[in-house]
Amino acid sequence: MPKRHAVVAGAGIGGLTAALALHRRGWHVTVCERAPEPPVTGAGIGLAPNALRALDAIGVDAARAAGSAVPVTMGVRSSAGRWLTRAGTADMAARYGMPPIAVPRPAFTAALAAALPPQTVRYGTPVTAVDDAAGRPTVRTATGPDLRADLVVAADGIHSPLRRTYFPAHAGLRYIGETAWRALVDAPDLRIPAMSETWGRGERFGVTPLSDGRFYLYATAVLPAGTRSADPRAELRRRFGSWHDPIPALLDRVGRLDPAGVLQNDLYDLAAPLPSLHHGRIAWLGDAAHAMAPNLGQGGCQAIEDAVVLAHLLPTADTDGPDPVPAALAAYTAARRDRTDAVRVRARRVGRLGALRNPLAVAARNLAVRATPTRLALRGMDDLFDGFRLPDRPVTPVHP
Repeated sequence: MPKRHAVVAGAGIGGLTAALALHRRGWHVTVCERAPEPPVTGAGIGLAPNALRALDAIGVDAARAAGSAVPVTMGVRSSAGRWLTRAGTADMAARYGMPPIAVPRPAFTAALAAALPPQTVRYGTPVTAVDDAAGRPTVRTATGPDLRADLVVAADGIHSPLRRTYFPAHAGLRYIGETAWRALVDAPDLRIPAMSETWGRGERFGVTPLSDGRFYLYATAVLPAGTRSADPRAELRRRFGSWHDPIPALLDRVGRLDPAGVLQNDLYDLAAPLPSLHHGRIAWLGDAAHAMAPNLGQGGCQAIEDAVVLAHLLPTADTDGPDPVPAALAAYTAARRDRTDAVRVRARRVGRLGALRNPLAVAARNLAVRATPTRLALRGMDDLFDGFRLPDRPVTPVHP
């Protein structure tokens, strides 16, 4: 029998992970990506133990594929530089079986794409519609020809056109009140061993060391949606240049970038959970399914979990007998909807703490975080970092 065919809309981390996981289960896969070419600039991504465990389930070693850095410590600081909470990654490795790692996002997506057969990923090919989602779908693209599929994976991002088409009554996205800047800078001489996030009054600044001597930097500020400055580099220096070391030195490196090297995006999450993570033969994953604030570093990690669980529940390409795909997609929704929505809500709550601006509220927040023992702070992450599981596959009836 011919191989089952999956069309993946979107070549981000979730879409490429799904494509690779399905390919390794024998499916023929086509990935349609609207961008004209693979990204070469952008940001880093932290892969927490739950994401690393999911990748391991499909035979992907992220550290080997894309290069990684393991910071000595991780924690939160005040704008004056005082540690509010800090944990050694050795302690995290002992608790969760592995430490979190950080990888350059472009290198990681390139490694996932390279593990697929040639011509699997079609750049400059946006999906414009999916017809007859309940039967054998036809995927229409802006470049043609149409693609017939047994499954469509909607990994088409936070503004997912497929989500809007198939869930028209859903509340959609909600602006969380903050804008974010991101950049990658070269600074091997600074030798910063910690992954940290610094909390000020309505502003935050994050530093993540990468394996190649670069640093992934991000910053957020409470601002109206759409607020932009003429020069984002100068804006970052104005807001964060007086904060503790090594932030000023890192901002010096940001100043050497082309302005286009600093990305700015307003932050949104999904206003409410989707009623289902599938419709007919379309399955949503990642930001398309459960867009969340970046405050827990779990957006990409949950997309990876989604992709691995989805492929695990689907049949191998040559399974005979009654069609098992509908039952697999129902099992996918059952396995992923509650977990991802709990992470979405938790990320929103953590963001409210980081966005506090009232001086008294900020002082009380910092005191409370500093008073929490490290072991309790780590225990509070157990459901995230130790929560990935492959569910049982649905039982498919056999022919009499």
